[in-house]
Amino acid sequence: VDSYGLTLEPRQRVDLPMGSITGETLIENRVASIVASHDAPVWVFGLKEAGFVGVVDYSDPLGEDFPLVSTIATEKFLHDGGFDQTGRYFLIAANGSNKIVIVDLLTLTFVTSIPTGLVPHPGRGANWNDPVYGPVNATSHIGEGKVSVYGADPVGRPDVAWQVVREITLPSAGSLFIKTHPNSPWVLVDMATSATGFEKQICAISKETGTLDRCFPVATNGLAVHLEFTKGGGEIWVSDWDPDGALIILDSTTLDVIDKITGLP
Repeated sequence: VDSYGLTLEPRQRVDLPMGSITGETLIENRVASIVASHDAPVWVFGLKEAGFVGVVDYSDPLGEDFPLVSTIATEKFLHDGGFDQTGRYFLIAANGSNKIVIVDLLTLTFVTSIPTGLVPHPGRGANWNDPVYGPVNATSHIGEGKVSVYGADPVGRPDVAWQVVREITLPSAGSLFIKTHPNSPWVLVDMATSATGFEKQICAISKETGTLDRCFPVATNGLAVHLEFTKGGGEIWVSDWDPDGALIILDSTTLDVIDKITGLP
């Protein structure tokens, strides 16, 4: 039985290429946003400074070799990312280029990049069905107060695929994460690094209308950040990020506070 996942014993060191998409030799090349493909036994990740998306094959049945099988040239500097609703496409923020990058994980090719705004920062991103544009994905931004929504269905809606279809204005810049769940009517976004007093609030975008419905305070002592839905989607947990903070639990339909978990006495 493979027990390495239990012991965390290192299996292999895979060195990264230290050249960038523009040809310069790098002094660092950080790894960001590691995900597992839904369709093949590979890990996919961003090579931040380089601007490549790397692919490591873990199919060796003996677990002795994990080759870097592909480096896909995209944009700089790669950071957070996740999947479209089908799992075929890896969508990763190139926040140094103010773009979201699209990589096809079936063909291991760079599809395109979408200019979205100043310093996109989606976390894993958010997928839902827009009332007009069908399946979409979205990112929030650190550098400006808006959510950019782009078509994410190149088969069913090729007319809007990988194009910004909505720009939803937020009251502040400084967003770090955007989240949703199929069982919630809302897309939720924080403004955790706001410089204008909105760091304790989150905003709710209506899936039904595609517009901003409300922004409201959640945190008391710290920053409202790290929004996570429960598996079934009935609750959303938000961190009041502070040494004297808490976990704030909201009903994912009404957005009412239903519980609060504080630190040990």
